[in-house]
Order: sequence, then C-alpha cells, then structure tokens
Amino acid sequence: MSRSALVGNVTAMLEDAGFLVSDRCAIRPKSFDVAARRGEDLVLLKVLGNIDAFDGTTGEEMRRLGTYLNATPIVVGLRTRDEELKPGVVYFRHGVPVLNPDTALDLFVEGVPPLIYAAPGGHYVNIDGDLLADEREERGWSLGQLASELGVSRRTVSKYEDGMNASIEVAIQLEEMFDQPFSSPVDVMDGAEEVRDAEPTPDDPDPESDDEHVVTVLTRAGFTVHPTARAPFKAVSEDDGGRRDFARMLTGHSTFTRSAEKRARIMSSLGEVTQTRSVYFTEDNSKRDSVEGTALVGCEELTAIDDPEEIRDLIRDRSQEPTEA
Repeated sequence: MSRSALVGNVTAMLEDAGFLVSDRCAIRPKSFDVAARRGEDLVLLKVLGNIDAFDGTTGEEMRRLGTYLNATPIVVGLRTRDEELKPGVVYFRHGVPVLNPDTALDLFVEGVPPLIYAAPGGHYVNIDGDLLADEREERGWSLGQLASELGVSRRTVSKYEDGMNASIEVAIQLEEMFDQPFSSPVDVMDGAEEVRDAEPTPDDPDPESDDEHVVTVLTRAGFTVHPTARAPFKAVSEDDGGRRDFARMLTGHSTFTRSAEKRARIMSSLGEVTQTRSVYFTEDNSKRDSVEGTALVGCEELTAIDDPEEIRDLIRDRSQEPTEA
C-alpha cells in the first residue's frame, strides 16, 4: 500500500470515529500528516509504511508540538525493516507511541486501548499491583509462595505489587492462576507516559535568521514564540497576557507566494482542529487580509505598531476565531 493511500485510510477511520480531521499537510517539511480532534482529545498523526523512516528530529518536534498544543503525538505504521508491527501492541520511536492500523482502529473506533507494549527485551503489560496483592492475600499466600508458583524471586513479586510491569508470560501465568486478568490498558492518549522511557522534551530550535525580526516583534508584544523545525508553520506563539482568544497561535512567515498561500490554507485547517488562531506574516504586503481564516499581516505594518494591543487587534480582526468542540 502506498503511503498516500495509508494516510487516506487512517483519515477515513478517524472521521468514522467522530474526529474532526485537518487537511493533510501535503507540504515539506512536515513533522506530522494530520491533526484530529474529538472532544478534548487532540492527536498529531504521522503515518508511515516503514517506521524506521521516523527519525529523532521529527520525534522531538512532535513531542514539542504535543506540549504546546496539548496534543498527543502518535505514529501509525505497518512495519520496521525486519518485521510487521503486531496488533494490540504499542511500540515507541524517539519517545512517540507507534501503533499499527488495527491497533489504531481498536483504540479510536472501538474504544479499546492496547494492553501490550514493546520495550527492550520483549513485550510487556501493566500489572494492577493492588488487585494482585488483594487476590494473593485473599488466598492466604505469602510473597514467597506466589514467587515460587511463578518461578521468580520474592522481591520480583513485591515489585509487581508495587506497580512494576511484567512480561506477557508472567501475565498469562497470573491470569491462569487466579482465573482473572491483572493487565491494565496502556494509556496511549496520554502519550503512554507510564510505560515509555521518560525523556525530557527537547528545547526549542533556534529561529531561522529570516524569522528573527518577526520573533522579536511578537516577543515585544507579549508572546512566547516557540520556533519549529519541520512543522507546516514556523512557530507556535503563546500569549503571556492571559487573553483567552490568543492562548495559542500558529505563525507563518515568508514572501507571499503560491506555496505560502497553500501553507496558509493548511494552517487554517490545522487552526480549526487545534482550536488556535493562525497568522501568516508576509514580506511583501499582500492586498488580502486573510486566507480561509489565516490572517495575513505585512511585516512592515507589524513593525510600525508599538502597542501590543494594536498587534493583537490587527491579528484578531483578520483571523478566524478559534472554535471549541
């Protein structure tokens, strides 16, 4: 299956599940393919045939964007170079959860999260330690007795009851022994933080030299500007003034070409899904005020305004109001 067809299939699946899905980010560079929202759940999705193509720079970018936009970054893929991705298993690449299409279907359409995750050394599950301790004590078993039945140390059983995850083999043994499951679902929509390696979110990249003057003006106007490296927009800007209508803003910047217009349209679609405003700063003052909800602001008129509120008013008047789900 081509990657384009795979993206289309994943998009259709999300729409069937009740998600509002953005236009595909059919421009380069792009750290993700689509954004999708259902209620409070916002996901940024990268879709790949071979997930080995997902590199560290893209993973870092998606994790940063997840932080800025209160979104969960997820990769949907078919295989690695060596094997097909198994259904019902969460994999990880550079701190981002990876699902195969069947696992994504179960999660988004059926509402059934995966129970298994892949980590160095094999496949594992979350163990409900409190439930295990209750069942062991109800039988009158000591830690040592259960350890003997499982073929592990007493200390290992104690760690299971304290919340340490277990191999699939141990989980099956426990289920057969007590005639009930002890596995807990992997919370993918929270980034599966309870099972993935806890790496700190990387720092923002430096802005490109051509963008520095826009960053300076926005910073002076009271925005915190987070430059991006591979997103379809140059930055996510956050209003430090606490105004609800400017909580977050997708920001673009370049000469206003056909490519820039296409990028502005994608930003409008992304803004609708992520519930943010979007603004495109142009080097050659455009005669238009907006592109499908993305404000167009000339850099000359931007630098000519000293009052931060006037900058906000200008962007607000030309951009589309963020809508809440």
